[in-house]
Amino acid sequence: MEGQSIRQFATESRVHVAIAVADVERSRVFYEKLFGVAASKVRTGYAKLEVAEPPLNLALNEVPGTVPARDGVSHFGIEVKSRAIVDQAKERLEAGGLAPRPERVTCCFADQDKVYVTDPDGHEWEIFVVLADAPTARGGACCADG
Repeated sequence: MEGQSIRQFATESRVHVAIAVADVERSRVFYEKLFGVAASKVRTGYAKLEVAEPPLNLALNEVPGTVPARDGVSHFGIEVKSRAIVDQAKERLEAGGLAPRPERVTCCFADQDKVYVTDPDGHEWEIFVVLADAPTARGGACCADG
């Protein structure tokens, strides 16, 4: 149909994130393990993952030289609905050799359980559940940068 996307996905929209990476192959392997899906497109210097849950179009763009890990970004996150999902993610990431770092913390005015992993270029990703509101922003890696 004219004017319609050639891509099929379950929701009306999805987030698109493009990340500059130093080595697209190394990053592709990391992100396939992080999201549990194979890349849908791989080209020289480029890989794309189409993630159903959460709805995400992730592009990895290889750039020459060193990629700064921060570049204005504190971290990326995936909010889930339960502690059990965080625990399942931790087990899946450990099985993939990604060395997840669990954390139970009051952070950003909320009590949270989370697990962090770092991609090959130093970008931090957290998978987290918010368990309760909190009166302060105290501690945790998520609040350390802002």
